[in-house]
Amino acid sequence: MTGYGWGEDAEDGFKVTVELSSVNRKQSEIAVNLPRELEVLEAQIRDQINRAVARGRITARVSLHAGDGMEAARVHVNRALAKAYANELSKLARELKLTGPLSLDTLMRAPGVLQTNEELADAEDFWPSVQRALGTALEMLVKMRVREGANLRKDLAQRIGVMQKSVARVKKEAPLVQKRYREQLLERIKTAGLDGPTLDDERLLKEVVYFADRSDISEEITRLESHFQQFHDCVKAGEPVGRTLDFLAQEINREVNTVGSKANDARISREVVILKTELEKFREQAQNVE
Repeated sequence: MTGYGWGEDAEDGFKVTVELSSVNRKQSEIAVNLPRELEVLEAQIRDQINRAVARGRITARVSLHAGDGMEAARVHVNRALAKAYANELSKLARELKLTGPLSLDTLMRAPGVLQTNEELADAEDFWPSVQRALGTALEMLVKMRVREGANLRKDLAQRIGVMQKSVARVKKEAPLVQKRYREQLLERIKTAGLDGPTLDDERLLKEVVYFADRSDISEEITRLESHFQQFHDCVKAGEPVGRTLDFLAQEINREVNTVGSKANDARISREVVILKTELEKFREQAQNVE
């Protein structure tokens, strides 16, 4: 399901901004983009997102900067680290017999010599602010996904309604299949120029009984009706149902295929085509549901 959320929180002269976006995906996948100073908070951010979102690809972007009205973050020189770099580089130059003075520019480019306020602060100190900003962004994201979910629910219910009507027509036609088969069998015998059996002929009755047993779809119809009811039940549950709908789609497809293979009847075959068409649309849409 798609959605967007944004939140910010300011504390101790710093402002944290969190931006969330989600797109459809069958499984749950979270990508977190963090500034270097906050990388240790990634696991906590993932946990909070997982508690609010069960499905889809979520991208979280977190930024840290000076709050409004504050001066730019001051730069600090880690003198001890700079001296250590100078000593080690001087030793290396003597070992390699290199000439030339060690420049200040070289030292300033060494990792960790120049540090900002953000780098000096402990990342865990920022977690309360990150948590609040993330909570605001998640609230906005979930609201958008809920609105989309309501529209998806209507569409899925419509697909199920079409399939229910189709199954009802199949259920109505099923008892007539045996009668039509017997009439077709008699007509083929007559067309072939053979002596036609009477309606109570034992051989004809055995063939009709055999066909009736082979083409009985009452169990499949019962299971389809049960699956449709499960759909109506699970969408009322108020919890993530995407994977449940995926499973129902698979089971409905199984029963529809069995009906199509068993029912040797043109009218029922037409309904099977309708069922498969609607089921494919249902299955594609269900993959967008959390």
